[in-house]
Amino acid sequence: MRRLLSVLALAGLALTGAPGASHAQEDAPAPAAKPAAAGAAPAKVLFGAVKQPASALAPRAIGFYSRGCLAGGEALPVTGPTWQAMRLSRNRNWGHPDLIAFLERLSAQAPKVGWSGLLVGDMAQPRGGPMATGHASHQIGLDADIWLTPMPKKVFTAKEREDVSATMIVRPDRLDVDTQVWTPAHVAIIRTAAQDDRVERVLVNAAIKKALCRDARGDRSWLQKVRPYWGHDYHMHVRISCPAGSPDCRPQDAVVPGDGCDKLDWWFSDGVLHPKPPKVPPKPAPPVTLADLPPSCAAVLKAQ
Repeated sequence: MRRLLSVLALAGLALTGAPGASHAQEDAPAPAAKPAAAGAAPAKVLFGAVKQPASALAPRAIGFYSRGCLAGGEALPVTGPTWQAMRLSRNRNWGHPDLIAFLERLSAQAPKVGWSGLLVGDMAQPRGGPMATGHASHQIGLDADIWLTPMPKKVFTAKEREDVSATMIVRPDRLDVDTQVWTPAHVAIIRTAAQDDRVERVLVNAAIKKALCRDARGDRSWLQKVRPYWGHDYHMHVRISCPAGSPDCRPQDAVVPGDGCDKLDWWFSDGVLHPKPPKVPPKPAPPVTLADLPPSCAAVLKAQ
């Protein structure tokens, strides 16, 4: 817990002007929620309890990646020719139809670049919204975690999809990738994802970004979309842009110019890798409630 508080404190520092500020904002939570009215249920409880999409509504991504919801969501089929969805018990294999189309498109390209297929982790809940665990974003159906583990030839059983672990890519000292597992195919699949016109960001651990900067050959413009962030050491977090027909979707700020390879030192500083706990632990933020989300999310939650 003390280490987690330290990381959160560093995130706050980065957001207010540390050298890594431009990176730390990539997946930052939305502004703090207002104090909840007495008896107001956290939005993560309300959205987590809904097991089916708002299929009567037209597909729309509503709000921002870390503060919104999803209308007309679709499920990624759990098994496809070149993909398998993992951790099915979480019921997070949902997304805007454009995200489903992207994942199917990327998975079809994967074998052509030496990657056997995709193992897809968390996307969104059936109606998006805040999740009880694991993510600040993934709320509007435009985010997907793709494991940096190639899909095996076998089809996983339901139990295996819960039990199989993704491959840790980063070295124990957090300074670089593990050369025993890192391959040119990792570079190829991340590059292929980043080069898709619909992709807004690809978030990876700073050690993975470091390896990409070292190993990329030829055109390096795609590296601009690949952004370092805490965690993300066994998967890439792919985020697509706001889709047509979603006027309430708020886009993310444009990525900063350049490939970002000259701005990684901060991530490997001792204060970031080994943060000291804050002298005064921060108070827990109030839970996000339905009132904190865009107004349309109430209708999404109630829709049949």
